Amino acid sequence: MQNVYTVAQINSYIKNMFTQDYMLQSIMVKGEVSNCKYHSSGHIYFTLKDAKGTIACVMFASNRAGLSFRMMEGQQIIVSGSIDVYERDGKYQLYARQIQLDGAGALYEKYERLKQELEERGMFAQQYKQPIPKYIQTLGVVTAATGAAVRDIINIAGRRNPYVQIILYPAIVQGEAAPASIVNGIHAMERMGVDTIIVGRGGGSIEDLWAFNEEIVAQAIFDCTIPVISAVGHETDTTIADFVADLRAPTPSAAAELAVYDMEQIQDRLSEYAYTMQHLCRRTIRQYRQAAGQYAIRMQYLSPLNTIRSKRTQALSLEERLQNLMEDRLKDSRHRLALYVEQMKGLSPLGKLNQGYAYVSDGQGRTVTSIRQAAVGDGVTIYVKDGKLLTQIVGKQSAELQTKGKVSYRDE
Repeated sequence: MQNVYTVAQINSYIKNMFTQDYMLQSIMVKGEVSNCKYHSSGHIYFTLKDAKGTIACVMFASNRAGLSFRMMEGQQIIVSGSIDVYERDGKYQLYARQIQLDGAGALYEKYERLKQELEERGMFAQQYKQPIPKYIQTLGVVTAATGAAVRDIINIAGRRNPYVQIILYPAIVQGEAAPASIVNGIHAMERMGVDTIIVGRGGGSIEDLWAFNEEIVAQAIFDCTIPVISAVGHETDTTIADFVADLRAPTPSAAAELAVYDMEQIQDRLSEYAYTMQHLCRRTIRQYRQAAGQYAIRMQYLSPLNTIRSKRTQALSLEERLQNLMEDRLKDSRHRLALYVEQMKGLSPLGKLNQGYAYVSDGQGRTVTSIRQAAVGDGVTIYVKDGKLLTQIVGKQSAELQTKGKVSYRDE
């Protein structure tokens, strides 16, 4: 029957194997720091990784005396120590006795020191950032004359706005001559008076991008009076130039999109504005037409011509009423006149004369109504129906009313 072992026995056996391996007891491992944690006990726990794997690491507080820097994410380091098994968990890890920065790690430390220094000097402060013009006519590009970066910028900028003039300064972007070349490019673009400057290059290692971490490049970007967009490496790459620039683009392609406004969007917006303006104009014209129609009606009502027409109509009505009243008055007057005529006919002397009566007047034309108005011998005139009689009184008789309506006469 085969032997059966416990977990602890297996872990102990493996630990002994690691302990007996001389190479594992004194080994140097190079990699990138990840998940670094400083424990309150003084121990440092971190992971060492490269492109194909990771290994857990620990540096005990007793070994930290030889650590000359503070470990941070992304540093490239070389760890000297031993690899052993932690029996409780059955996991192996690298127990670090010494840690030193690798070449790239030293650059990273230099990068962090310069970043902190420039930040303290206020070169990253937001109040110093210049706004990027929305609509530009000239775009300055400081990058290598060949490569994907400049092609992407030219293609995207030309597609977004074919009227933008792109001026390229073919700078050296890698190597010892790169910082001075980039600074000269920024100064050249500034002298030409372009609207916006893109400074950048394609991706690469920290060594490849180091020119954009140099202080002279950062100072040139900070002092530039023209807005600068940094476009260095890929989206995950961050350089000092990105912090100092007025705007950071994750890639050169994105920088072109940020610097050059899309003409199609302008045309679409102008189309929207045109539609809105037409709609507002039509609505405004319709409102004014309605208002004008109301004013026209009101003016027709209040206009002098309408007032004259109304007064004329009123005058005609009054004239017609006055004419009717006059005709009624004339008719009434004619009727009354006819009555008066009839009455006058009844009272007229001529009427009496026609009935056989006569009218007597003395020599002075006074009507003689009593025998006392004339004496015997006086001449009197007697008016009859068809003329007058000239007579002389030869005698007078007075009339007396008798009983039964009879009249009697006696001589005077």
